[in-house]
Amino acid sequence: MASKKTQDDDRADASGSARKKRSAPKAQRDGVAEWFKSIAIALVLFLFLRTFLIQTFVITSGSMEETLLVGDMLVVNRAALGSRIPGTNIRIPGYSSPRWGDVLVFDPPHEETIMLIKRLVGMPGDTVEMRSRVLYRNGERVEEPYVVHADVVDEPHPWMVWQRDYLTSEVDASTYSPTRDNWGPLVIPEGHYFTLGDNRERSLDSRYWGLLERWRLEGRAVFTYFSYNKDSFRPFPWIREIRWGRLGDAIR
Repeated sequence: MASKKTQDDDRADASGSARKKRSAPKAQRDGVAEWFKSIAIALVLFLFLRTFLIQTFVITSGSMEETLLVGDMLVVNRAALGSRIPGTNIRIPGYSSPRWGDVLVFDPPHEETIMLIKRLVGMPGDTVEMRSRVLYRNGERVEEPYVVHADVVDEPHPWMVWQRDYLTSEVDASTYSPTRDNWGPLVIPEGHYFTLGDNRERSLDSRYWGLLERWRLEGRAVFTYFSYNKDSFRPFPWIREIRWGRLGDAIR
């Protein structure tokens, strides 16, 4: 009897060992499946955030200096103004509207492959003009402490002829000859916006390529999350040339 019991125990141990061997591959498969599921969820969340809520943007030109410097990396709030569903013309409404002075990222009308960032200075219904580098909105001078000027000779530009279609009735379009520092007054129609760069004489903005439709506005720049001197000749400038004082700066 003792021998039979021992044999039964041996068979039981062998059966348990076989079950463990069979369950091991299943556990591994379950672990891999969970791993892929976690990655898929993280990817979906990333795409959702990137498409509808926030966006990052890197400054590559000096048109917004000194507000934004080349090498600044920004967080852009897409939810504020609403965002488009990719592949459609459907736009999810935002929780706020564009405001004077907003620093906005947008899809410019003259170039399909880039995004630009400028300051919003004209809203639908506004009348805007510039006289000797001074901006006027609805007949009143606009205080712009963020603007910097360069010693550059004022001159006309062939792109500026679009302005003739938006002049006030007091201006003769046939003799109108705008320049970079002297133009308008222009009446901004409904659903359109006018932007300028803060580095006023070195910015290619609405003065040249025209008004922005509402759907072109991508989001409001919020803060700088990283910045370094991109023009530095030192090796590894993203490590050695970090602008620590700009990290986390709110954009105004």
